[in-house]
Amino acid sequence: MKHIVIAILLVLCSLPAGAAEPVQPLLAELTSPAVPALPALEQVALVPRDELTDEEDQQQDISELFTLEELKDKTDDAAELALPDVDLPQADIPLALNSKVEYFLTYFQTRGRQTFSRWLSRSSRYIPMMKEILKHEGMPEDLVFVAMIESGFHLHACSVANAVGPWQFISGTGRRYSLRIDQWIDERKDPLKATVAAALYLKELYGMFNGDWYLAAAGYNAGENKILRAISMYNTSDFWELSRGSYLKRETKEYVPKLLAAAIIAKDPAHYGFSDVAYLAPIEFDTVKVPSRTDLELVAKLTGTTYETVKELNPALRHWCTPPNYPDYELMIPKGTKLQFEAAYSKIPEDQRFTEKLLYTRYHARKKDSLKVIARRFNTTPDVLAELNGLSGKSRIAGKTLVVPIRQTVDFSHEGRSAVAMSKGDYAKYYTVKKGDTLISLAKRFNISSKLLSVWNNLKQRVALKPGRRIIIAKFIEKNGAMVPEAQKS
Repeated sequence: MKHIVIAILLVLCSLPAGAAEPVQPLLAELTSPAVPALPALEQVALVPRDELTDEEDQQQDISELFTLEELKDKTDDAAELALPDVDLPQADIPLALNSKVEYFLTYFQTRGRQTFSRWLSRSSRYIPMMKEILKHEGMPEDLVFVAMIESGFHLHACSVANAVGPWQFISGTGRRYSLRIDQWIDERKDPLKATVAAALYLKELYGMFNGDWYLAAAGYNAGENKILRAISMYNTSDFWELSRGSYLKRETKEYVPKLLAAAIIAKDPAHYGFSDVAYLAPIEFDTVKVPSRTDLELVAKLTGTTYETVKELNPALRHWCTPPNYPDYELMIPKGTKLQFEAAYSKIPEDQRFTEKLLYTRYHARKKDSLKVIARRFNTTPDVLAELNGLSGKSRIAGKTLVVPIRQTVDFSHEGRSAVAMSKGDYAKYYTVKKGDTLISLAKRFNISSKLLSVWNNLKQRVALKPGRRIIIAKFIEKNGAMVPEAQKS
């Protein structure tokens, strides 16, 4: 090759001015590398796993890591969509190979190799179960690779847009498909229930886009309305054509080629250099129904395992116990321990299955706050707050975010609200004021009088509500083990 280039250069030197122009494309072709160089990716450089905190490692595995430089559009349609002379693996979703897919094939084998290896390692733990669910719902089993590029099969993955779990549901979509999301449980993290929800959503998208899996996948990423508007705007239902325009975000344009590349490699990893992956064993468990609120430490003791194992088998649980007011909650326990657990559990009185524990939240101290004032508000002591936050009695706390203990026993799920123990047996539900809120509007919203709101929060009825302030919007008292509105306590 080197001799050919030198010969061409000699010829160019001997030609009159202007005569060399037709030869330039040939020279560029001969001197270009066989594989195009990847664009600069410094902004997504991977951090070694052993240097990450748990939270950072969780974030590193989500799909946002792979927001790459804009792929250069080809001017030759036929060249971009022409399939190379290679055999693609068998799949029940249509696979394609073009420049965009090849880009991600190369990326996953180079810069993204470490992360993709972890995805493969975790895939064996969840893919068998997920495929069984997809098959039961009449869906292609290879849709499991949507979960791969969404989260890398990380059950606790959380994106910057607050999409959660292996299938990365935002709360609205999760609830639309019957996933329970509240302060006690987040079923977006449950690999079984979230997969059922994803199957139903993908089935709906598939029908909406007339049996086109590429558009269904793009709709899963961007939302169905975004894709419908793109189809109307460009008057085409071809995903590759839609991705040429400027309307769809880069993430959505890259979503389908990333999915196809992940599926191609995952179906034949050794062929693409992933022959040394340490695969995890498939997850196995028994399911039992617990009739009342139960500590996971007790479950671990009765099944002869550890609290961490029980927690790992039940990723949807946000705290140390099963949710309150949820009779016959289905709990996952180590496989082969069902009979042992049920026999031992039935002998334990209901009031001994659960122990109240303190939870913690964060509180942003305002200008006039002191440790004494905050301690009174959260039913604790200044000494406890000082110890929790490494403060002395003379520390300035205005503007600081403090860790405060709370006792949460009221079950609700609306954003912007929280429950806090006020005094022994009494509880208040709080709401964080947003721009435009007034006492009158909040009174109507929560079906209470504005006068009562002003009394509870020591406010003047005509005073403006400052956004960010937490105000009491309901009070409860514990009665016979249940929380009832304070007005009904007699």
